[in-house]
Amino acid sequence: MAERRVPTVRRMTTIEAPEAVSYDCGDVALRGDRWTGGDRGQVLFLHGGGQTRHSWGGAAQALAGRGWITTTLDLRGHGDSDWSPDGTYGMDRYAADIARVVEQMGRGVVLVGASLGGLTSLSVAGRDPSAARALVLVDIVPRTAAAGVQRIGEFMRAHLDGFDDLDQVADAIAAYTKRPRRTNPEGLKKNVRRREDGRWYWHWDPAMMQIVPDDEPRPGTRPEPLLDLARAVTAPVLVVRGGRSDVVDDEGIAEFLAVVPHARVVDVAEAGHMVAGDDNDDFTSAVDAFLEELSTPA
Repeated sequence: MAERRVPTVRRMTTIEAPEAVSYDCGDVALRGDRWTGGDRGQVLFLHGGGQTRHSWGGAAQALAGRGWITTTLDLRGHGDSDWSPDGTYGMDRYAADIARVVEQMGRGVVLVGASLGGLTSLSVAGRDPSAARALVLVDIVPRTAAAGVQRIGEFMRAHLDGFDDLDQVADAIAAYTKRPRRTNPEGLKKNVRRREDGRWYWHWDPAMMQIVPDDEPRPGTRPEPLLDLARAVTAPVLVVRGGRSDVVDDEGIAEFLAVVPHARVVDVAEAGHMVAGDDNDDFTSAVDAFLEELSTPA
């Protein structure tokens, strides 16, 4: 069902450090990083629930090196973006935020979203088909596998009381991702913050978890409404699935393709749900090969 070969794409050039960007979304400001690499168009990266824009750093820099202007953004309640003043979250708010960002970027943006960021991207493109030039969904479709979704929720809820030190953070992430533990956990400071009590906490608003049932870590989402939105998407669509993912299964892919028949699917064989983190090179190559086929922007 899925394409498994990743085509070779153009050589990458070196891009300097990103510039900081901020977007006014009404009750919150969303903050991120931007790499300016060329004139192929703009790509906006949206992370998964409980993550930050830094999960995209390697992919965004690589695609900028292949000629794109790439922006990584923290969703509301995550990273350096503002938390909801009233502590309320949900897909309507995430999608409304990103729709405002797209307007400020000039529309015609390629949306690349993982998990929660992917569902947000799908919602934006479904509500306004002219908003996105193309859509890349990273290991997410409207109907996900219950066991994988439950595992994400359990991980996010397991550490709301924080960690004693960065070594505990590294241990928790390694256990969840099933990847080797970081030998130097200093880089994890992008994902956690130390509070006055001396403990380290995830860099996202725990209020997000208060409105979500135990079996659904994705705020405010249900498969049927998302499938209805998917039917309205006219832009080119790529689904990049982790070959070892426990979140997106063949049934979910088949259902999505039934409502978005022009979509294509690529499996990154050695990756799990965290596709870009597990295999950034193959992920970036798959996305760039897809974007290579887009027409030159007006």
